[in-house]
Amino acid sequence: MPISKGAKPVDINSRKIINGADADVMQLYPMKHHFAWEYYLASNANHWLPTEISMQKDVEQWKSTSGVLTADERQALETVLGFFTTADSIAANNVVLAVYKHITSPEVRMYLLRQGYEEAIHTHAYQYIVESLGMDESKIFNKYREIESIYNKDNMILSFNEGIFDPHFKTGTFENDQKFLENIVVFSLIMEGIFFYSSFAVMFGFQRQNKMVGSAEQIQYIMRDESMHLNFGIQLVNTIKEEQPELWTPEFQQRIIDLVKRAVVLEYTFAKEVFPKGIFGMNAEGFKAYIEHIADRRLNSIGLPSQYNTENPFGWMSEAIDLNKEKNFFETRVTEYKTGGTLNW
Repeated sequence: MPISKGAKPVDINSRKIINGADADVMQLYPMKHHFAWEYYLASNANHWLPTEISMQKDVEQWKSTSGVLTADERQALETVLGFFTTADSIAANNVVLAVYKHITSPEVRMYLLRQGYEEAIHTHAYQYIVESLGMDESKIFNKYREIESIYNKDNMILSFNEGIFDPHFKTGTFENDQKFLENIVVFSLIMEGIFFYSSFAVMFGFQRQNKMVGSAEQIQYIMRDESMHLNFGIQLVNTIKEEQPELWTPEFQQRIIDLVKRAVVLEYTFAKEVFPKGIFGMNAEGFKAYIEHIADRRLNSIGLPSQYNTENPFGWMSEAIDLNKEKNFFETRVTEYKTGGTLNW
């Protein structure tokens, strides 16, 4: 659409996440969705690259024949990487090919551009781990076709892309706006807020045993990014609820609850099938309780009631999530990002 010459300045009250005015130009001011700009700035302050993390100790442990890693631990690492490699590419496609073009808030678009780049960094990180360890890359990157529980998780997410990936899809109707909001919920709260978390727990289990510490450190940085993506998605959902409250019907709320409950089953099925004997003291029942606990937190974050009321069995996860500010690479690399590692997330 051509830009109107002599058009009036943008009215901040006409700014919306979707269906807002004047979305053709990235005109940041007057800014309405300040939270998005804060997320954009925070992400830039915490930029990282996978190749800046040493993998030497991981390579030695992976290639060791003296039993440093058990067969179950090796299988767990390969399976986790098999899920991760597919998942982040799906998330990137959703941001870049679907969500971005329907967003009409310039500041939200700015963060989405950064988020898309971070998903690329994550895919790079997995490839870097696989390559550094000398794993069979085709085997790892193809696991979503071979392991049913990974396929089922990916398939659930992809099924919610069909509508908004349609080239003829447009927001502006009640039905399509609800479908778009549903997509945000599924990708933010389920994909990034539930489906990653069994695998995160396994990687931090390695770290607690002083095993595969380079790989685990990369996952720490990825989890920090994903936590921001999750919380940003929660902000999007809650802002759209405020701007278009008619979308938040009782039927829609129940649909979201049902989707989360379905995701919980898929996630603990994945954990049970992938780690049948348990690993690092974590067993199937522990994974189930942990997933139910975080699912309730996701529901509560968008104003929906808890469904499980389960206590967190992995209390140490909060410690694993916190990056060690004394020894992180932001403070030791040659090209120093002085604001890196400052984010309180």
